[in-house]
Formats: sequence, structure tokens, C-alpha cells
Amino acid sequence: MANKMMLKGYVHKYGSNVNTDEIIPARYLNTIDPCVLAKYCMEDIDKDFVKKVKKGDIIVADKNFGCGSSREHAPISIKAAGVSAIIAKSFARIFFRNSINIGLPILESNEAVDAISNGDQIEIDLVKGEIKNLTKKQTYKAQPFPDFMQKLIKAGGLLPYIAKGGK
Repeated sequence: MANKMMLKGYVHKYGSNVNTDEIIPARYLNTIDPCVLAKYCMEDIDKDFVKKVKKGDIIVADKNFGCGSSREHAPISIKAAGVSAIIAKSFARIFFRNSINIGLPILESNEAVDAISNGDQIEIDLVKGEIKNLTKKQTYKAQPFPDFMQKLIKAGGLLPYIAKGGK
């Protein structure tokens, strides 16, 4: 991973309507410790996720990723597990906002989701909105991150961004 605007990792692919209870089951919501939450990330949809995921890996999913409750624990557990970004056809609105607030890049791209397979290695340029599938030697487009969102991501989320005076 060259910098926070260029990401590279292997894909963990899921279908539509992955909800926040599948991302982090409610039975683990008695903590806000990211390291603890990471241990149970995706447990109810993929019991081996935490064994397979490596720092920098990327989740790719179909439609409506992060639906369900508005808990911030879901994107926190994903980020703490080592995932550098999520690509989906669409996201639940509150999940989208919570992800940006904690500095977890998420991108929408129908063509990328349709073409990328589980295990592919991909590279994402958040500034250009470009997703390169290094395994299949293909390139897809996503909406580039606006300047202010790039600053939030680089800072590590909204609170660090504010602490740095919005820089």
C-alpha cells in the first residue's frame, strides 16, 4: 500500500444485503474496542473471514452492503480486521456515512463488482476512482473521492481530521 489514496489487496467477495448483524453480530456489541470487534468480523456470514483476511485486503459485495442497524461497530470491525476498502454496487446510507467517518474508503462500481472474483488481487486509486484488477488485467471506474473526503480518509476519519484542524 503506497499511501492511503492507493490501496492494494486481495478480494473477499459477498452477495447482496450483507447486514450489520452479519458484519458484527449483536452478541459482541458489549465493547467498542476495535481489536476485540475485529476478532468477530463477518463471523455469521463467513466464519473463516478473520483467519483469511490480511492487512490491506478488500471486500467486494453486491447491492445494499451494510444494511440493518446504524451501528458504527460494523465499519469499525471491518477496518480493525485489516480491510483497506469496500467496493459494492450500493451501500446502506448510514453505513456509508459511518465508514467515511472512521476513515474506511468505500466505492460504488457495478462493473467492478460484476467482474471481480473472490481472491483476485486489485489496486484502487481513490483520487482517480480507478480500480485495477491485477489478476484479470482489467480496469473499472468508480466515483473518485472529492477533496474533502480524501482529507478525511488520509487523516484516518472525521475525529482525527477535526483534531488536525481540518487539514
